[in-house]
Amino acid sequence: MDILQAIVLGIVQGLGEFLPISSTAHLVLTPYFFGWEDPGLAFDVALHAGTLVAVIGFFWKDWVNIFRSAFVDIVDTFQFPVLDKLSVIGGENFKGKYHSSLLWLLAIATVPGALAGYFLESYAENVLRSPLIIAFSLSFFGILLYLADKYFKHKKEIKDVTVWDSVLIGIAQAIAIIPGVSRSGATMTAGLFMGLSREGAARFSFLLATPIIFGATLANLPEFFNGTFETWPLIFGILASMISGFWAISFLLKFLQKTGFAVFVWYRIALALVILVVYYYM
Repeated sequence: MDILQAIVLGIVQGLGEFLPISSTAHLVLTPYFFGWEDPGLAFDVALHAGTLVAVIGFFWKDWVNIFRSAFVDIVDTFQFPVLDKLSVIGGENFKGKYHSSLLWLLAIATVPGALAGYFLESYAENVLRSPLIIAFSLSFFGILLYLADKYFKHKKEIKDVTVWDSVLIGIAQAIAIIPGVSRSGATMTAGLFMGLSREGAARFSFLLATPIIFGATLANLPEFFNGTFETWPLIFGILASMISGFWAISFLLKFLQKTGFAVFVWYRIALALVILVVYYYM
């Protein structure tokens, strides 16, 4: 692999991880369309590490807020005298942005995806990477995203998320182990079906990405250390995935304040048609 290929794959990973278009599908299709060799799981792990840095870098203040809100709630519930003094450190700036239960709701939503990754990742990697499966997943789940965006009311924000919402969004994240579904697309779709605003669904999806990407990266570290790769392509690939991932998060949160998900739905359907044409006629 040369540096240009690594940069292209890094950009594909960064954009695909956070835009609702499926990073897995694009990482499979990009080498397929350009005739490149599959970079292997070790390189995929490195690219995921880049997107992990991107999402943590973008939301680190939010995570401080979330953990502190949960901490204050524990102190208030159990009345620890010493911890009660610590809970006021930072003042009111840490209060009110997120509900104190959000940390536990994100933990609940993480469980189905973690179980799916643990038990089904090998099956998905070896059996479900067919172009036909990817084409179907892109189009079918794109249509679900369109329906959820267009025909459901979006009045809830993250502070209104319930345990039931978290469970369903978590199940959607588990389904995204199928290439072409898109982790972000599935969780945003579920959030929209649950009545979340477009920005609220995207923000919850991005926060939920942090533990699942971290867990996936950690679980695959042995593959990374056992892999063989050139240093500079690896470095440029990680940087490309990190920068493009950070940009994708920022772009989508701003984009959804003005419009909906239709452009991503049409892109998914168009890509599915291209896959079918290439598969059957080329």
